Amino acid sequence: MAQMVSFTTWIAVLLLLYAAWTDFRTWKIPNAAVLALVTLYALRAAALTLGAADIGAALFSSTGIGGDVGAGLLLFMLGVVLWAFRLFGAGDAKLFLPIGLFVGWHGMLPFAIFLFVLGVAALLLLRLPVPLPLAHLAFFMRIEEIRASRKVPYGVVMVFAALLALALPVSRS
Repeated sequence: MAQMVSFTTWIAVLLLLYAAWTDFRTWKIPNAAVLALVTLYALRAAALTLGAADIGAALFSSTGIGGDVGAGLLLFMLGVVLWAFRLFGAGDAKLFLPIGLFVGWHGMLPFAIFLFVLGVAALLLLRLPVPLPLAHLAFFMRIEEIRASRKVPYGVVMVFAALLALALPVSRS
């Protein structure tokens, strides 16, 4: 069962990176990526439940599936509120659900700190001019488009904050 949990986590990392890349390129996060992430979490939760010695603790503890679902729903509600005030796109709000599921309740504080730091860094970096020798490269041309439109692809920042939170050695006991 531990192999299944590890496998689903690695696939989730790849899907999160795909969501970040498409958000960077098009300002859209595909619904298929969000649904795939939620499905992967369901498989991960089933593997955790089947491999648990205490099923009640695996389902209802703050470090178990209950905490993960609580974190996902809390972030999703926050995303919907930010979307309602037109501070976020709908894709960013939807992406908060699987991020919360995989980060879990135990990872919410590190995720919030990383999200704040990376968000401020991204906004500051968007203010810096692109070096002239690199201005013709596609990546930097896209940065110029983002700067001109004043629409920030927050999914990129959210995904990297989630990946940093997932990389922390936090015990799930």
